[in-house]
Amino acid sequence: MNVNSKGHLTIGGCDAVTLAKRFGTPLYVIDEDAVRRSCRSYVEEFGARYPDVRVIYASKALMVKAIALLVLEEGLSLDVCSGGELYTAVAAGCPPDRIYFHGNSKTAAEVEFALSVGVVRFIADSLDELRLIDRLARSKGLIANAMLRLTPGIEAHTHDYIKTGQIDSKFGIVIPNGDALRAVGIAKGLANVRLTGLHCHIGSQVFEMEPFVDAVDIMMSFARQAYEATGFVMEELDIGGGLGIR
Repeated sequence: MNVNSKGHLTIGGCDAVTLAKRFGTPLYVIDEDAVRRSCRSYVEEFGARYPDVRVIYASKALMVKAIALLVLEEGLSLDVCSGGELYTAVAAGCPPDRIYFHGNSKTAAEVEFALSVGVVRFIADSLDELRLIDRLARSKGLIANAMLRLTPGIEAHTHDYIKTGQIDSKFGIVIPNGDALRAVGIAKGLANVRLTGLHCHIGSQVFEMEPFVDAVDIMMSFARQAYEATGFVMEELDIGGGLGIR
């Protein structure tokens, strides 16, 4: 954003006063070039170090078809958390194998919709949800791939309301008290769910790198523990997002 010679705010080179006169207010304006640059920086930086990495856009930030199309063009996948976000992703032409279905309160209707459009990655927030996915997949004669969302027990240095990795978080299955290991064992026994990976998310607006490093260490250590205890082999590790924006 800048200020032009008229003293007007400009966004992506567009005069905000002109935009307000044309479209009215309140008005939500997005600098497409800025969004694309951010997408590319993540894809390039991670891709240069990890050839099999996927960068995933969190649809909760803004989910309209134009944004979905933009991030797909830049090589990202989509994280959706509701039936509405999933519908928008499908309407934008997102391939099912690039959709990650998150959310800690999926309804049976949403899971059925996801299965019907071919979503292959469910991130299960609880054992109840995992069993729901298993039951609905069985009714359709399908095998659903799922990842478990775990709570690593990390206190990210951010506002209390946007922390999600601590033990008392409403999100995920707790690692330190043994619940997560029990969940892996149960998941491996479900006939219509194939456990493929693990996921965690420690919070939003996190400006320090140390909590992310700690989270990876804990998740990798747990993956080894789960393998030794149950034979589970982790194919994917999703470390979530939350890197702060200034």
